[in-house]
Amino acid sequence: MVRVVAAGHVNWDVTLRVDALPDPDGEAEIVSQRRSGGGSAANVAVALAGFDVETGLVGSVGDDEHGLLAQRELQDAGVDLDGLRVVDGLETSVKYLVVDGDGEVMVLGNDGANEAVGPSDVDPDVVAGCDHLHLTSQRPETADRLAELAGDAGATVSFDPGRRLGDRDFTATLDRTDVLFVNDNEAEAVLDEDAAYPGSDFSDRVVVVKHGAEGATVHTPSGSYSHPGFDIEPVDTTGAGDAFAAGFVAVRLDDGGYERALEFANACGALAAQHEGARTAPTRPEVDSFLDGQF
Repeated sequence: MVRVVAAGHVNWDVTLRVDALPDPDGEAEIVSQRRSGGGSAANVAVALAGFDVETGLVGSVGDDEHGLLAQRELQDAGVDLDGLRVVDGLETSVKYLVVDGDGEVMVLGNDGANEAVGPSDVDPDVVAGCDHLHLTSQRPETADRLAELAGDAGATVSFDPGRRLGDRDFTATLDRTDVLFVNDNEAEAVLDEDAAYPGSDFSDRVVVVKHGAEGATVHTPSGSYSHPGFDIEPVDTTGAGDAFAAGFVAVRLDDGGYERALEFANACGALAAQHEGARTAPTRPEVDSFLDGQF
């Protein structure tokens, strides 16, 4: 039985490193190209599997070559694919990630088969028995159904809604969320006030606010903790947030404290940002070695 189920997008990524992002009608030199699996849910599932956490995935791909490649990578990583839907006649979502010399990312993509999982497509057995459900961007009604099933099973729920948060109504899912991951901009959109303020709708839960290169803060019912992050030279920030979330969840599953979870998560994000592509989350020994070298 899997301990964690990750649910949301499963993509095929094409990462293009350029010398600089071009102006309109301009041109840039492609320094390197990389093709690999991507999508926030898939990235988190692979990262957790790399931490030796039994992990399953709920998402969808098309019945094309990109879908087969994505499935093969996930299987090789040890992710359980009982909850993955393969949709006949649809293309797997492909994302083109353009990365400049500072590691900043611009994303182009098509939805394809990415959100073909509706509430009625969710197999309750995939969630039943898990300890934790991690949700990423997907259909709001599907996310809510999964969160409902997790609650029925006594599992905790984390949610990293991503950059499309302001375009979709995730109110029902947020009500069922135990741990919310947001960046500074998303925090403003969701919270409308400081998460630690006693009157906040999230004051009885855990809110993790990612500050990019400035680290992160976790607000809990018993207090708030911050970690400044690590001084690194980023190569590609794609997937760093997914590695961060996976690291935080993994430590909390082992009953680690919030301060330890925040430090570990920041290390995961920092290490991921030093490599090209979305599938760059480190293993637990790599994170431990990195942290040992900080002191």
